[in-house]
Amino acid sequence: MTLSTTTAIAINEQIFYQQQDNEIQLFEYAFSHQLPLLIKGPTGCGKTRFVAYMAEKLGRPLYTVACHDDLTAADLVGRHLIGPKGTYWQDGPLTRAVREGGICYLDEIVEARKDTTVVLHPLADDRRILPIERTGEELAAAQGFMLVVSYNPGYQNILKGMKASTRQRFVALRLGYPNPQLEIQILMTECQIDQDLAGKLIELAGSLRRLDCDLDEVASTRLLIYAARMISSGMSPLAACRSCLAEPLSDDLSTVEALMDVARLYFDC
Repeated sequence: MTLSTTTAIAINEQIFYQQQDNEIQLFEYAFSHQLPLLIKGPTGCGKTRFVAYMAEKLGRPLYTVACHDDLTAADLVGRHLIGPKGTYWQDGPLTRAVREGGICYLDEIVEARKDTTVVLHPLADDRRILPIERTGEELAAAQGFMLVVSYNPGYQNILKGMKASTRQRFVALRLGYPNPQLEIQILMTECQIDQDLAGKLIELAGSLRRLDCDLDEVASTRLLIYAARMISSGMSPLAACRSCLAEPLSDDLSTVEALMDVARLYFDC
């Protein structure tokens, strides 16, 4: 497993999260009943931030894995390595979370191979065990362990989707982009900008989201935060809109210019 695929977040970090609906309460109920959780939502709507916030709130260590096509079961569970004193076993992030009673978060779970996600099955039902085939250990999940996975439903297709046998092991919630009032509050708190600038960015995002362009994704809350930070540090609003909104949303120059035409209606300077 490469270090780039896994992030451990200390529980004493200060993480800001603005609740959209009842997701905090649902997460707490799932945690208290030792139930695994599936989070659905578009890119940049706050799925990862939400999980990090809940890990901090519940006082649990968090292990985040960015799933991809080459992710193997060994990347999650662990493998034998060779060191100066010979062969030794190294736990993967899933195993560490199981041993420590932490939260293991698998981001974009549908990107992982189906033969990899099968390893989750005995953890995601009432057994709560992790069989480690290479060591012969059958590891019972420590108190506090929670399995959380997420994916973007908009990217699902026949080749990339959760097996029904996996999906039905999870409690599920759906996150979207926050309503305009919440997004304004998020930008003001996260980026330390005034309400006027936050309001303009949110109005612009609404227009871009309604624009009839061939975009794979719309302007996300994450991209709005990037733009707000750039503007608050001195970058011109239009330059920030181009680098943080228009260019990340499309490679097609005509589409980028169409997005910038909309931005100029709000930041004509």
